[in-house]
Amino acid sequence: MAVTIYDIAKEAKVSPSTVSRVLTSNAKVSPEKERAVRALIEKYNFQPNALAQGLSETQSRTIGLMVADIRNPYYAEVSVACEVAANKRGYKMFLSNARSNPELEVEILERFTSLRVDAIIQIGCRVDELESDPEYVKKVDNLSVPFVSTGVLDGSKRAYAFGIDSMAGIDLAFSHLLELGHEKIAFLGGWLRVRSTYQKWMRYIYLLGANGLPARTDYVQEGGYVFEAGVSCMRRLLALDDRPTAIIAVNDISATGAIAAIREEGLSVPEDFSIISHDNTLLSSVCVPLLTSVDYGYEKLGEGLVGTALRLAKHEIIPQETLLTPTLSVKNSCARPRKPVS
Repeated sequence: MAVTIYDIAKEAKVSPSTVSRVLTSNAKVSPEKERAVRALIEKYNFQPNALAQGLSETQSRTIGLMVADIRNPYYAEVSVACEVAANKRGYKMFLSNARSNPELEVEILERFTSLRVDAIIQIGCRVDELESDPEYVKKVDNLSVPFVSTGVLDGSKRAYAFGIDSMAGIDLAFSHLLELGHEKIAFLGGWLRVRSTYQKWMRYIYLLGANGLPARTDYVQEGGYVFEAGVSCMRRLLALDDRPTAIIAVNDISATGAIAAIREEGLSVPEDFSIISHDNTLLSSVCVPLLTSVDYGYEKLGEGLVGTALRLAKHEIIPQETLLTPTLSVKNSCARPRKPVS
């Protein structure tokens, strides 16, 4: 089998990006590591392929995109938007799924570096943590290319954020439910250790108080971001003696799970419960009923992420964090609360 850059890196006990730096001679490498790599290059008569040879160019006109899990419609929407924005500018996109694996995140960063991408964009995983991992922050700050994400890395000097104003999304959802006359509003799904979910929850608690509504701990149900999480969280709400009349779901997938749990009880949406969600993915337009959902404007999000990355690559000075204001896509999953039978 042909020897690859990864084989050289493994045997030399260095990262693939270090091998790439030695091959292209365009970045500093310690003398000890360079000797080890060059010895193996000579030993195996290693010849970089056309792609690797092209890495010595000033620009590869490629962008590395790391997402948590492309199977989630939200990540799929953002990925496509980023790719379209990159292609419009004459760039290609490398896509990798981190699958919520911290070690894989680091490996992906190194892989993108070895490919000499012009910038890296990360959506999800550790950039979403409420408390940033100092070691990961250090890894990102040591990158030789711009790094942009939809989240925030606290303490980083080189990580830039282009994301969504989570609190503004809750404002839209809460206001819509209040206008319909709801006062018993629950918060469903996600984990409070995730920054965007924590921000949504904080704003939800604030709006309850601002509108003279009690903050009930049993109306807040954590559980994750998948269909099954929506089912289990909604079952717990259904078990309450004093049920909510409306639910704010953390995303479209958990909202569809909540709808399934409601139907298990022989109840329906929006007649018995109003549900409003976040993401406004394809799911919101194919489920029954159609989901009222906070819309992130994926085209603008993709343009912003790619545009920020490439502006940084040109050494432009820009804000370290930019937030988009979402809108509300009103469909069929919300109605006025049913009047109690006297």
